Amino acid sequence: MADPELVRFTLDNGLRVVLAPDATAPVVGVSVHYDVGFRSEPEGRTGFAHLFEHLMFQGSESLEKLAHFRYVQSSGGSFNGSTHPDYTDYFEVLPAAALERALFLEADRMRAPKLTQENLANQIDVVKEEIRLNVLNRPYGGFPWITLPPVLYSTFPNAHNGYGGFEDLEQATLDDCAAFFDTYYSPANAVLTVAGDFTVEEARELIEKHFGDVPHRPAPERPSFAEPAPEGELRGEQNDPHAPLPAIGIGYRMPDPINDLDGYLANLVLAGVLTDGDGSRLQQRMVHREPLVVDIGAGAGLFGPFEARDPDTFTITAIHPPDVSTEQVLAALDEELEKLAATPPEDQELKKVTARWAASLHSEHDKLVSRTLALGSFELLYGDASLVYRLAEKMSAVTGEAVSAAAKALRPDSRAVLVVRPGSGSVESEQEGTEQ
Repeated sequence: MADPELVRFTLDNGLRVVLAPDATAPVVGVSVHYDVGFRSEPEGRTGFAHLFEHLMFQGSESLEKLAHFRYVQSSGGSFNGSTHPDYTDYFEVLPAAALERALFLEADRMRAPKLTQENLANQIDVVKEEIRLNVLNRPYGGFPWITLPPVLYSTFPNAHNGYGGFEDLEQATLDDCAAFFDTYYSPANAVLTVAGDFTVEEARELIEKHFGDVPHRPAPERPSFAEPAPEGELRGEQNDPHAPLPAIGIGYRMPDPINDLDGYLANLVLAGVLTDGDGSRLQQRMVHREPLVVDIGAGAGLFGPFEARDPDTFTITAIHPPDVSTEQVLAALDEELEKLAATPPEDQELKKVTARWAASLHSEHDKLVSRTLALGSFELLYGDASLVYRLAEKMSAVTGEAVSAAAKALRPDSRAVLVVRPGSGSVESEQEGTEQ
């Protein structure tokens, strides 16, 4: 990828704009990130942020239903949206000549989406079917991103199911939709990103033309979702009628992704040392040497890294044979973490992990859609889109001592353990505290 040039400015209505011109190929990416995710939805309305994302594709006050789809696809483009813990994004990737079309479409729905009872009822049914497909009728559905948080966290924003319960979804009203839009979908609460083949002058003119007259509304005050870390080991159980084998999900609190980025990156490297590749520590011990599990993985964030503000979650998930107990898996994990806490990994082990991360980041950001979305999310969460281009260098600077300190913080007396048991019956969970 060419050495990037970033231009950042803010419109009078508060819309933050990031421009990343790159003439490598005659295509453009356009994204809008709104500073609202499922952690901001109110109690009694689980899944509402994701439901509203669907509604944003159902036409506007000036375009009929499905017009957005037709305009993008007839230009040879693609589009989508997604809901995350702390933001919701929408994007289009089109030939460069269709830049104005994408900007018009995003400005049009930012100004006035079509919120009707018909659209709401239809999208409630669509979301319910999505939940049936991705969670209720799939082995390990929602594991661990839906099922682990209510064990690790105690407050509604952090613990609730972001996909939503059917009863809450069915109770959503048009008044709820209008209030959500008025509160969160204002220009002052959004970031517009344009990347690809365009000139800065052209883009500025088109953005001012289409977004400049979107009425200003003040951005809502961002709440803190902070809560204390667990003071013991918390246990939960879930029966999964579709799971062929037992599974374990372990969750730990992580350093603040925004205000302690170095500590957060050390956890990312730790996850790689533990489970990235056949030569990693947990793969070697628990899959190949003993073996205790058939699959194991570790990662930062329930959706992946750089997806949320504080608090965020370090997860370890394992699927194991029925004749291996939960305690056997936890004992082996704790032993390996203690070894890392006592003795930092050697440079060669670190370099393998950070080289994979660097290659992955460069490969991902070579894709225009990924680069556009990353620039927008980093501008929103960190206030600095250019951090995207410095991540690989910062990752390579993580030391063995920092990884050792990260391992030391993953303690048995401050974590959540979710046990997934295969078998028939409805999914249920419980939470208990145990002192270690």
